[in-house]
Amino acid sequence: MHFVSAKQHPSSASFIRLYVLAFFFFAANSALTIILPLRSEAALMNQAEIGFIMGAYMFTCMLFRPFAAQLIGRFGPLSVMKWLLCAHAVLLLIYTVSGTEQYIWLRALQGAITAFFSMTMQVGIVESLENKDRAQGLSMYTLFTMVPSLVIPIAALQIWQSDSQLLFALLMIVLAIGPLLVFYRAALPERTVQDKTYTLRDMAASLGTIWTSPPLLISSIIMLLASCVFGATATFLPLFMLAAGSGNAGVYLTIQGLVVITCRFVLRKKIPSNGSWNTWLMAGMLLSAALGSQLLAMLDIVGAFVYVSAVFNGFAVALLYPTLTTYLSFILPEKTRYVLMAIFLSSYDLGFSLGGFAMGILLQSSSYPAMFTCCTLLSVAAAIIIILSKKTMEAKPAP
Repeated sequence: MHFVSAKQHPSSASFIRLYVLAFFFFAANSALTIILPLRSEAALMNQAEIGFIMGAYMFTCMLFRPFAAQLIGRFGPLSVMKWLLCAHAVLLLIYTVSGTEQYIWLRALQGAITAFFSMTMQVGIVESLENKDRAQGLSMYTLFTMVPSLVIPIAALQIWQSDSQLLFALLMIVLAIGPLLVFYRAALPERTVQDKTYTLRDMAASLGTIWTSPPLLISSIIMLLASCVFGATATFLPLFMLAAGSGNAGVYLTIQGLVVITCRFVLRKKIPSNGSWNTWLMAGMLLSAALGSQLLAMLDIVGAFVYVSAVFNGFAVALLYPTLTTYLSFILPEKTRYVLMAIFLSSYDLGFSLGGFAMGILLQSSSYPAMFTCCTLLSVAAAIIIILSKKTMEAKPAP
């Protein structure tokens, strides 16, 4: 039975099934993030075109998150998950027979499906756990979304280098079927606590509240800037290292993934699960991302030392998303919590897509080192915003 009436524990067997489901779902994107840019470059596409293809994923994810929250409120997490996993499987099978000219609309469709998956999982976790366990649950979920980065990038590089369409097809088939098998008996509630729908007018009104809610506005700006850095790195790192003839993107992403997973597991209980805000922890994450980007910009100088960049970037990626998401899950008003969280998460999607769109255009008129230096400046700007907003963010909201 899928309905979850009693609160559960984040390490229960039913929740582990949810984490494994997240692993299989995001493994597909981990593979495609490596293979699609390399295939597109081999088809003589320029960096701007590649950026548009890869950025389309998060751009449509951004657009569909509020609608995902709306449908979850109407039909419940369980029903929404059933349909989106079927659509996900069909999409991955289409990839096996598509050429580079179809990639942009396939990535856009994949982003829409991811919006529904991400919102469904996070709503299910928030609804099914006690408040004190919420940070652990969200951290474990985001941890398992990153586990694929340990093994999938190296496997994807091997598949691309072998130029085997059969191996690519087999990988997509496994990743299409895996989530459907794991989903059976997954611990998702049939309905949300609010159990209500949202009209477009409700969503527009909720969107307007971002300007009157400093915590939501500041969190969204921070996430926008940071995810732009993450998106640029994910999109252009393989191409940069291939062009420079220095470093191995698969090894780099594996190290980064290992750092992310270790931090999210070891530090999962350190993430505040009561609505409190730690200014210096947040600023430290952004400065860590700045150091990581700057080391990438200096690839020609630092050589193998560039892998230290994966440690700095991994720390930022590991803690920024779950910390901000958990914080807002307590701060936002319960009545409009999920729509507002969807708006916040859309800032992540927009930033990630801009990492491909805008940085791809920047690359056309500059260089990879200049682009990564720009990423450093974005991270520093986010850290400054955090420090300047210390009093606002640490203030307790009115009951």
